[in-house]
Amino acid sequence: METNIKRQHSAEFKTKVAFTAIEGGETSSQVAARFAVHPAQVRKWVIHLKKNATLLFTQKQTDELKKKDQLIEALYKKIGQREIELDWLKKNLESIG
Repeated sequence: METNIKRQHSAEFKTKVAFTAIEGGETSSQVAARFAVHPAQVRKWVIHLKKNATLLFTQKQTDELKKKDQLIEALYKKIGQREIELDWLKKNLESIG
């Protein structure tokens, strides 16, 4: 009895296959034979890569915005702390002098 074993490919492998198919020069069947996968799988990976290519840039921008927001929040917190310290010092300086 023959069993079908599903292979799980890494993201790097899928990306390599999809880029090879997109670059042209070979049909999806040729790319599939070269990487020992089914041609339909190559086409699915190409479609997936094309649909999600914009996320590469938006994700990076989102991460950068999150970092900036965290920095701004930390700075505002520090400013607030400094204002409290300054008010406390002014109050105690008035009571001394």
